[in-house]
Amino acid sequence: MTESYDLAVIGAGPGGYVAAIRAAQLGRRVVVIDEEGRPGGTCLNWGCIPSKALLKTAEQYEFLRSADRYGFSVTGAGFDLKKIVARSRDVVGRLNKGIEFLFKKNKIDYRIGRARIVMPGKIQVLPAGDGRAAGEDLEAEKILIAVGAKPRLLPGVRADGRRILTSKEALLVDTPPAHLAVLGAGAIGMEFAYFFHTLGSKVTVIEMLDRILPQEDPEISDRLRKIYERRGMMILTGARVNAISTDGPGVRIDLGPSSVDASAALVALGVAPNVEGLLAEGLKLKDENGWIAVDDNYRTSLPGIFAIGDIIGPPWLAHVASHEGIVAVERMFTDHTPVINYDAIPACTYCRPQVASIGLTEPAARKKFGDDIQVGRFPFQALGKAIAADETEGFVKLIFAGPHAQLVGAHILGHEATEIIAELGIALALESTRDEIVSTIHAHPTMAEAVLEAALASDNRAIHV
Repeated sequence: MTESYDLAVIGAGPGGYVAAIRAAQLGRRVVVIDEEGRPGGTCLNWGCIPSKALLKTAEQYEFLRSADRYGFSVTGAGFDLKKIVARSRDVVGRLNKGIEFLFKKNKIDYRIGRARIVMPGKIQVLPAGDGRAAGEDLEAEKILIAVGAKPRLLPGVRADGRRILTSKEALLVDTPPAHLAVLGAGAIGMEFAYFFHTLGSKVTVIEMLDRILPQEDPEISDRLRKIYERRGMMILTGARVNAISTDGPGVRIDLGPSSVDASAALVALGVAPNVEGLLAEGLKLKDENGWIAVDDNYRTSLPGIFAIGDIIGPPWLAHVASHEGIVAVERMFTDHTPVINYDAIPACTYCRPQVASIGLTEPAARKKFGDDIQVGRFPFQALGKAIAADETEGFVKLIFAGPHAQLVGAHILGHEATEIIAELGIALALESTRDEIVSTIHAHPTMAEAVLEAALASDNRAIHV
């Protein structure tokens, strides 16, 4: 007997499992199909979560090496990377079990296997890794594709876990490379650059564009580059990777007129759609540059089939996928029609110091508003809490525009930036003005006081600089 559902979700990542839970809360019968065997998708299993566990370890190691600054006597501080990695995998396992519990709590069926859409309303669940084998057939009134994306490699290059790494293999290495070349200076590249550099690897970052973290405000990117170059990291921008050779004991990265020799290369050049084997022969979805095309309701070109998350294109962020999952499900099954403001998506990079932003960069704001903007900056080196915590690198930058000085952009480099940005996300959503931020009393001493001071600075009223 073929099982029948109101909604079949393909993919158990942060978009898929959140969408499934919301549909179950609405009283729908839901099944989730995922071939990983551990719910959570790339974010939980091979991305956001394990990498943050590693980054926390790097921060702790930094502290141990400078413990005498705080009055501690620590000698012979070292590390065991196998144990560090094991802890990160334990964190992943605990969260896997948490999602499985949520599936049971919400009476969501969970199938481990590879989903293939035979036609609208019909799915075949195949044994993972074997698209030709027979499997279970399911029926669903609606199908939600949330299969995510995978690391993009250069043509002819294959990750071997030793000399050529993607973000997945980098999470499992047991010895830091003597010299790691990081190809791509986006969030993933800079996080791993920080991690391995802190553990003692020589690190060379290679970026095709003219600055690291090219999606961030240029002032933030430039300051972070100076911090890392001061620490001894080599950063090459405006450098295009033509080829990677593994003929020798390590790798050689061909940059045209020059080359870089390293022990290993971490390829962090973006992502590619994860659609292999998803559709039966003869079935086709409209796409945009390989990513599944959807309308405002996340409907694809096939009836009853929807898509969310990384598979529909940028921004490739877990929190965007989760939000899209909720919005898509509510639009499917209720009269509620929530919308997502894609111009107000927080972006976070968890290197040290952290980077977080939301809204317009300064160049984008000047392009949109001309000279009718006001920019305020406040350095953490002038903030009491930052000095007390010995976390003085970086600053808060706020951008206001229009006759009411409305907040249009916020950029933070520094300690707890990825936490502070939530305040500014709410401010942006509420269309807050400078005066409203200034009139909000911020607790003292906190890192978030820098937000208040940056708002004041945009009107030449900062108190502590």
